[in-house]
Amino acid sequence: MGVITLTTDLGHRDFYQAALKGSIISQLPDVRLVDITHEIPSFDIQRAAVVLRNAFRYFPKGTVHLIGIDTVFQEDSNYAMMKFDDHFFVGADNGIFSIILGESAPQELYEIDIMQDLRYLHFPLADILSKAACHIAKGEPLSEIGQPIDKPLKKVLVQPLVGPNTIKGHVSYIDAFGNVISNISKELFNEVQKGRSFKLHFKRNETINKLSWHYNEVPEGEKLCLFGISNFLEIAINKGHASRLLGLQQDEVVMVEFLGS
Repeated sequence: MGVITLTTDLGHRDFYQAALKGSIISQLPDVRLVDITHEIPSFDIQRAAVVLRNAFRYFPKGTVHLIGIDTVFQEDSNYAMMKFDDHFFVGADNGIFSIILGESAPQELYEIDIMQDLRYLHFPLADILSKAACHIAKGEPLSEIGQPIDKPLKKVLVQPLVGPNTIKGHVSYIDAFGNVISNISKELFNEVQKGRSFKLHFKRNETINKLSWHYNEVPEGEKLCLFGISNFLEIAINKGHASRLLGLQQDEVVMVEFLGS
């Protein structure tokens, strides 16, 4: 019995999510469907990539991850299937595959070659993409429904600016608890830090100069920074909403200053 996860911007208000699930179950009645999230902001492939990149490795190898972001049919629409880290990803080739991959290479990459059913012209997620996901979940090879391609569409994200004593990054994600996640990875932080003390600067002249191991390492209501489950530098408030209380929003600048030589 195959596992298919769903990451979409369909929300819970309309019938679209139910139609997608109905399409999958009609093709594969015994499938195990798992919602990762349907609350991605419309067309926000960067947000979807952050969520999926941090979630997919908790699933069994061979899981199919169906990505429903910016999939509306256009004349030049391309849909793709990718095998990466022994997981499968299906979605529009709109840049999201390149974000998930980062500097890694896919094990397999195919453009989906399934005829669009004109009855679902405006909803290919429940047609072309769901058919591809079910095909893979049955254990069938990607080559039966696609043509190999060299690389996915490249989406270039803003990278941290690195100096000898600084890393200038930005807020890339705010989770449901209000924790503010930057685009500064633990590996980059350690590489530039070289054992030195630091000071994290962000909005309202706020600073933090100590890394915490967990959220309750400081008193309730106090701010902290740590490398959480995402492995990126995170600003939080113990049992508080850091984004709201500290005035930090998506794409705002955060800067780490390393002290001493």
